[in-house]
Amino acid sequence: MANFLKKMIENDKKELKRLDGIANKIESYASDMGKLSDDELRGKTDEFKARYQKGETLDQLLPEAFAVVREAAKRVLGLYPYHVQLMGGIVLHDGSIPEMRTGEGKTLTATMPVYLNALSGEGVHVVTVNEYLATRDSNEMGELYDFLGLTVGLNINSKSSEEKRAAYNCDITYSTNNELGFDYLRDNMVVYRNQMVQRPLNYAIVDEVDSILIDEARTPLIISGQAEKSTALYTRTDNFIKRLTAEVDYKIDIQSKTISLTEAGIEKAEETFGLENLYDIENTALTHHMDQALRANYIMIRDIDYVVQEGKVLIVDQFTGRIMDGRRYSDGLHQAIEAKEGVEIEDETKTMATITFQNYFRMYKKLSGMTGTAKTEEEEFREIYNMQVFQIPTNRPIVRDDRADLLYPTLQSKFKAVVQDIKERYHNGQPILVGTVAVETSELLSEMLNKEKVPHEVLNAKNHFKEAEIIMNAGQKGAVTIATNMAGRGTDIKLGLGVVELGGLAVIGTERHESRRIDNQLRGRAGRQGDPGVSQFYLSLEDDLMKRFGSERIKTFLDRMNIEESDAVIQSKMFSKQVESAQKRVEGNNYDTRKNVLQYDDVMREQREVIYAQRQEVIMEETTLTETLMNMVKRTIARVVESHTQLEKDNWNFEGIVDFAASALVHEDSISVKDLENKSPEEIKELLMKRAEEVFATKSEHLNGPEQMLEFQKVVILRVVDTKWTDHIDAMDQLRQSVGLRAYGQNNPLVEYQTEGYSMFEDMVGAIEYEVTRLFMKSEIRQNVQREQVVQGEANHPEEGEQAQSNTSAKRKPVHVEKVGRNDPCPCGSGKKYKNCHGKNA
Repeated sequence: MANFLKKMIENDKKELKRLDGIANKIESYASDMGKLSDDELRGKTDEFKARYQKGETLDQLLPEAFAVVREAAKRVLGLYPYHVQLMGGIVLHDGSIPEMRTGEGKTLTATMPVYLNALSGEGVHVVTVNEYLATRDSNEMGELYDFLGLTVGLNINSKSSEEKRAAYNCDITYSTNNELGFDYLRDNMVVYRNQMVQRPLNYAIVDEVDSILIDEARTPLIISGQAEKSTALYTRTDNFIKRLTAEVDYKIDIQSKTISLTEAGIEKAEETFGLENLYDIENTALTHHMDQALRANYIMIRDIDYVVQEGKVLIVDQFTGRIMDGRRYSDGLHQAIEAKEGVEIEDETKTMATITFQNYFRMYKKLSGMTGTAKTEEEEFREIYNMQVFQIPTNRPIVRDDRADLLYPTLQSKFKAVVQDIKERYHNGQPILVGTVAVETSELLSEMLNKEKVPHEVLNAKNHFKEAEIIMNAGQKGAVTIATNMAGRGTDIKLGLGVVELGGLAVIGTERHESRRIDNQLRGRAGRQGDPGVSQFYLSLEDDLMKRFGSERIKTFLDRMNIEESDAVIQSKMFSKQVESAQKRVEGNNYDTRKNVLQYDDVMREQREVIYAQRQEVIMEETTLTETLMNMVKRTIARVVESHTQLEKDNWNFEGIVDFAASALVHEDSISVKDLENKSPEEIKELLMKRAEEVFATKSEHLNGPEQMLEFQKVVILRVVDTKWTDHIDAMDQLRQSVGLRAYGQNNPLVEYQTEGYSMFEDMVGAIEYEVTRLFMKSEIRQNVQREQVVQGEANHPEEGEQAQSNTSAKRKPVHVEKVGRNDPCPCGSGKKYKNCHGKNA
């Protein structure tokens, strides 16, 4: 361990020496840049872009480009980056984290790497924790970028799709982390390429990187929607299915536990529901309900697959025979069984898309971040995000007086002492920032100060604009501000007139947070840029952290010292160390939790990337998807044939193959068992594929050119993929919630989740390809086929309550195809119904 620490310290020294050398080189350009006129300085941007296009790297351009920004900042903002800010900017460009103390000018530091990376034309995202900071920084720093000839966009929740698209197309885009994640998810739910807003993710600088990538890492972004309120449809389809006759209206394949309607069953359904074609694309929801009602009534068996208790359908574990509490069948099957059994059909909300910040930000080509407190989480940044943390020296020495913690026996005695301290400092005129962990504590303290007639401000974290205003005034003479420990991140507390002589800002912590970072952030509000300041934490044995860790040892010590008075106090570095060791344990536990969440989410990440990439290919395709679609048909045929020809030839299930072909490929009358007998599995595959190609050729004849065929293919593929994918997310979520119980059976829940998740994904891919095959081969091509999003969902952040509407209102291009009903006379003039003539294979 000693060698490891020694190596880390040596590496940091070596890195600081390298940064210092590059910063010196940047500064060597200062006089040259100072001689340039505004136009000449602005012209450097085009020069750099041209040099980059000719092959110079951003690393090679860095010293000169940073010098240009430095000079421009002096002229536009009246600010001139210090040597240490240049060092911080280099670290950001390298894709790492410079730990820079409060007041060291992180916002200005970021302008240099932002400018440099924007020269590539691939976009730079500057990420902040709230919309106030995003708006403020885009306005203030936007003047600098505008002077240098770069475009700046602001992406916030209230923007329309068009405004968001424009913001993302700028050289530099300011946004919150929530909005970036939601836009990514929404972009992968759209059905037309012109509805997308984001470009490929290139480079991001995350402000307050520890807050976003550590504190919020466990909270996923979720776009959810109410599952269709189709209770009536479940009941209607159930009533219809119960009237069907086995072998006449439907056939069951015992081997694969699948079931499908016969041609007679299809006609009954069309008559019952008043349809021309059951498998028309607009009837997707009905056919889905029909499939699930068939399964519920004739495949799922009561008291074997499930039981009904107290009006609830409960799943039975097939391996243990036990009831699986809290689990529900996905994809509407559970509701179909509820309809079958006549119990209340429950509505469900559905997760349509989800991602964690961990996995979203790891998709950027390059990622960096800034904060005043990252060193305590260095291991996590390195392991999860591949980012190093480097402590940048302060521009001026820190002279803040960080005092040892004060420990009191009770909460009452602690708060009494806090109020007394505040009262004394207030009467002296010294500004005070009081940090609390909870809102309740803020309110309690506010009441106590009101009784003592001490005027003060209590920060309302819901109002970011008010928060910044209060924090900016918190350094004025006599100001007393009560805030949560996280308050005012990103906003400097500047000292008012005469405050330096009074000792600067006093920071009082009313208890220790479970994370040392949060305490360090609170301390860091005082003592900016070499200002004086003081920080003092008040603790009691009744604090949550002390109850959970270490208080017994301290109590024993107090007992030995015979300290019994309720207002007794001890100030000792030993207690501070004891508290810090408790915090380290909590931090370790939290890191393990976040790592565990990431391991589970990595399973979904791999699956999400596959689906989103293939979905993008479909949306972006401009010529034809025939090869993609026919490959799906080919794989579906292969799966069915292989599953029915696994046993000895005498036991091959030819009827199952014919049932599949009749329900998903061709007209029922056009194929029989005789067609398949005496053929090998490969020959059967070839025969079915040939028949499918004939159906495809027939469909092509009904279309006016390849453009309409492409649109029809997109409609079919996107509708099926989106429906199955959202069902799969829902099923994976249920698996995630239940898999933890398997630890009781000596099984590793993560391994079980990975294994079952992979199997479920494979099943979903198979189901997508089967459904695409069936829909394309059996539906009629008609007028005004439209691509549709699965839901008009709502995006929400479950712990924060943030909301954003999915944008689904883009205009859709109709496909104009003449429609012929199945029971209409065939257009060929034969006098037969269309379904018995040229509609046979449609």
